Amino acid sequence: MTVYALNLFDVADRDEYLAYSKRSVAEVARYGGKVVALGKFRENVQGEVAGRQVLILVEWPDKDAFDGYCNDPTLADLHAHRENGTSAYVWQLFDRLDDLRPVLKLGS
Repeated sequence: MTVYALNLFDVADRDEYLAYSKRSVAEVARYGGKVVALGKFRENVQGEVAGRQVLILVEWPDKDAFDGYCNDPTLADLHAHRENGTSAYVWQLFDRLDDLRPVLKLGS
């Protein structure tokens, strides 16, 4: 089942994040992931969530593909660049829905 990884963050170290971004696209693709949206923070419309500079939405074929990317020991140095290059990181997974019925079911 398709999952989406929502990444929200601030760039804390430009050089570290550049080192991550130069290599991450190919590595994400190797696990079947693809970036489906990139965004730069514009404004907070509603809610008390602090805005982050960057939004990246990645589509993964399934949770196993996401886990493979995250847990691949050959990518430990790559993940370190992401961790060192960002701050205030929010990383959440969402299951793909074709409609909202599963969410709107009584008792959900």
